[in-house]
Amino acid sequence: MLEAMSGKMCSSNSVIQAQKLVDQLRVEADMERIKISLTAADLVHYCQEQRRHDPLLAGIAASSNPFKDKKSCVLL
Repeated sequence: MLEAMSGKMCSSNSVIQAQKLVDQLRVEADMERIKISLTAADLVHYCQEQRRHDPLLAGIAASSNPFKDKKSCVLL
């Protein structure tokens, strides 16, 4: 009897997993697709517009850098 219940639970779990997979595939199939050539051009344009504000490219002014050491190190 326990084996029969275990088998039913396994098949029930398989059905639930399969339903979740089908639901996910439906969501992905309904997504609007955009050609990579258009998306890449938009991404390049955005990066070029934002490069002035990117601290990795423009750097951080020493006066506004919160990570700059406040004290200098003195060796004796």
